[in-house]
Amino acid sequence: MQSNEPSTVPRADLESVVPPTIDAESTVRTANGVELHAVVAGDEADPLVVLLHGFPEFWYGWRAQIAPLVEAGYRVLVPDQRGYNLSEKPNGVRAYRTRELSADIADLIATEGRETAHVVGHDWGGMVAWDLARRYPEAVDRLAVVNAPHQTAYGRQLRSNPEQLRRSWYAMGFQLPRLPEIACRYDDYRLLERALRSPVPAGTFSDDDLDRYRRAWGRDGALTGMLNWYRAAARHPSSPPTERVDAPTLVVWGEDDAALVPELAIDSTGFCRESRLELLPETSHWVPHEAAENVTALLREHLAEGAEISPAR
Repeated sequence: MQSNEPSTVPRADLESVVPPTIDAESTVRTANGVELHAVVAGDEADPLVVLLHGFPEFWYGWRAQIAPLVEAGYRVLVPDQRGYNLSEKPNGVRAYRTRELSADIADLIATEGRETAHVVGHDWGGMVAWDLARRYPEAVDRLAVVNAPHQTAYGRQLRSNPEQLRRSWYAMGFQLPRLPEIACRYDDYRLLERALRSPVPAGTFSDDDLDRYRRAWGRDGALTGMLNWYRAAARHPSSPPTERVDAPTLVVWGEDDAALVPELAIDSTGFCRESRLELLPETSHWVPHEAAENVTALLREHLAEGAEISPAR
């Protein structure tokens, strides 16, 4: 199911997203036995920050945060996670078990010659970040999660909160074979476009943004790879050895998330040794886009705590 598309982003295209004043490159790394495309920016000697996108995005979803974090003194690594865009798309649902996804990131951190990194995740990227912090605690220095629940908190809400069960209907629909791919592809990916654009203020996602997303969704095997994350979570659940997260954790949550109830944010912090919760009113699920400057400021403040880097650098 591998694509014949170019394995990296053309330089001119990369510079249209990351300012040319920022030292950035598009690269391919082998991690956990798969080829992962990633954009890497900043000085190799600076503290490492890994930004993990969710569904239905790709590395581009963190475009607003890359340059500010580099300017704040960080090395930034932003992968296309397995199944997405330019990264490898293994066959079969089992290849997308959460334990494999977090192993990808643990190995990706090691490709930078590091034992640990700050890890930030949104949506499914946040789910991977939670799992990584529990399964590989030594690999995560500080954790930040945006609109993604701790897995145990999510399970509890599904069992006890009818509203969360109602909001999760789409994930159940994704379990069907082939039909979700057909629905997502219909009318030039209209369903996925609406998922991004409908809950946010006009202009949050530009026409150029959507063109980039459509190219990513249209790569060979991409839709199936993306949807297999949901299928694997339901068919092959796997729990890390502990529920507790030891890394200092920032949880940022848009309260108007149509898919996830705000109670999940509060419940999730209860599994952290040290946590900070930031609830953003009148903000949807797409927080890194809708409240980009706020998210960047919160990340810089959180990552700088206890470090030599000043949040105002």
